Amino acid sequence: MVLYHILILALVQGITEFLPISSSGHLILTSKVLGWPDQGLVMDIAVHVGTLFAVMVYFWRDIWLMATGIVRLATGRGNPGARLAFYVIVGTVPVVIVGYFAKDFIETGLRSAEIIAWSTLGFGLLLWISDRIGMTLRTIEHLTWGSALFIGMLQILALIPGTSRSGITMTAARLLGMERRDAARFSMLLSIPTILGAGLLSGYDLYKLGDVSLGQDALIAMVLAFVTAMIAIWGLMQWLRNASFTPFVIYRIILAAGLLYWVYA
Repeated sequence: MVLYHILILALVQGITEFLPISSSGHLILTSKVLGWPDQGLVMDIAVHVGTLFAVMVYFWRDIWLMATGIVRLATGRGNPGARLAFYVIVGTVPVVIVGYFAKDFIETGLRSAEIIAWSTLGFGLLLWISDRIGMTLRTIEHLTWGSALFIGMLQILALIPGTSRSGITMTAARLLGMERRDAARFSMLLSIPTILGAGLLSGYDLYKLGDVSLGQDALIAMVLAFVTAMIAIWGLMQWLRNASFTPFVIYRIILAAGLLYWVYA
């Protein structure tokens, strides 16, 4: 790939993966609007690995808490870390099951600019509504298996390009009354097994094609995606200390309006 293609691809993936604006929608639109060929499985895996490393580095304390909690649970002692790990698993299972069986349909039937435009608009408005009506009384410590399952069920909608995995899980968390930073925090913890699972599935597809090597282009994309994702995560968490999701909703409305004009006009 041309270097500036790699740069734009990595920047788009890194910035949009954890913001509630849909990374998959932006990646699809980037190639469609600019007339580029599909970047291929190798580049998809590379940029996703980069963002996966970023969220694991940023939330290493939570990951350590869950890992040590699972170890302690093996000795028969319940603890917050094990509960958080359980909730992440509960919130991940629904999208894994549906994504596995609907993979072919999603890749062939839902990757149109029209679908991305309408889902960007509709789920952006849903995020705004949930952020307006949702209380800010609960934290991750108040999660139950039922609330984790509710967030996980809504995460299935993220299989529709333009929905935004982070956006729909933050929407679900806000509907449950979670504070904004905790909604974003749990959403990003949910992204770890989701991105890992998608990456392994794509890696298996790549293995079947007989190409398992990562070239220089992919390594550059991985590093750039990591750096931009770290900046995006930090920026979002800082923003949500004292502000709402409204700017992201406004961005989604503007983007959707432009896409709808482009599609229908």
